Amino acid sequence: MRREFPTVAVVGATGAVGREALSILASRGWAASRVGAFASARSARLRAPFGLGSVPVHEFGPRSCDGFDIALFCASGEVAKRFGPPAAASGAIVVDNSAAFRMDPHTALVVPEVHGDDPSGWAHRSPARGVIANPNCSTVMLVTALEPIRRAFGVREIVVATYQAVSGAGQAAIEELRSQSRAALDGAARPARVFPVPCAFNVFPHESDVDLSTGLCGEERKMVAETRRIWDAPDLPVHATCMRVPVERAHSQAIVVELERPAKIDAVEGILGAAPGVRFFPRVGGTQPTPLLASGEDEVLVGRARLDCEGGRRLRLWVCCDQLRKGAALNALQVALGAWRNRGAIEANRPVAS
Repeated sequence: MRREFPTVAVVGATGAVGREALSILASRGWAASRVGAFASARSARLRAPFGLGSVPVHEFGPRSCDGFDIALFCASGEVAKRFGPPAAASGAIVVDNSAAFRMDPHTALVVPEVHGDDPSGWAHRSPARGVIANPNCSTVMLVTALEPIRRAFGVREIVVATYQAVSGAGQAAIEELRSQSRAALDGAARPARVFPVPCAFNVFPHESDVDLSTGLCGEERKMVAETRRIWDAPDLPVHATCMRVPVERAHSQAIVVELERPAKIDAVEGILGAAPGVRFFPRVGGTQPTPLLASGEDEVLVGRARLDCEGGRRLRLWVCCDQLRKGAALNALQVALGAWRNRGAIEANRPVAS
């Protein structure tokens, strides 16, 4: 059977997530002629890497997504709010990587490993704008790792500590880590610009704003709210602590999950070993997930599975995931392709263009 390649517009093509989206498209066989790369005026007329070559970057405007089957928004929330709904109304399947629509009750928040590839079950959640939301990268890796466990044993409570790579803050953060590392090794000053404190040879709380009433930073609030929404579990206790670590790429998480039903470790390992989107590392064999192993990989890497006692309810996991890839660009493309292949469900709920 001849494979179909929908046309794809990448909005924000010069950012870290946009570049990753282009890389994934090229690696999966898209021709450059079926891809449009768009960015702000200051980045227009550049060329973005695409496989062994490059594609031109065009200035993004109100009609840039016209005629495209899929539009991946890898730009700011302001851009998504202004241009996402019109792009959907014009006929494109729009998946937004920003936080603009994630908690909108009229927008579907989708992870394929949780919701499946067929949008029939969730397309009705996006009737007003026609935009599909991609969760926060830390939420994506958390629910992808835990979904098979939730289905088998139920989840009563989650405690998670994240160790987040600097690339989550963009290309400038990567350059800051590199320059600060060189400076530190040379014994020179290492001023902080992207982050509030130096990131080289350091660990510090996530830089997002702290809500003084709860003590939670923005990243922690997103993980709590999005996990509850994805699983339709508004009262699920989720306790998150988010930290930055001097790693360029791929986030890590230490997860403790309280199960509703007792489990045995062999059953847990068997379930994780067969789970979609997961690469499981068993107790034996020595190798365990690391950010370096996860970098550039499609799967969420899961290891260090431990129960407090045999047949217990408290499960501990160590998880690593390329947050630019599965945490953002790849998840968005998976969602978009599932919607495109089953576009009858999307068309039935598409807003009418004005």
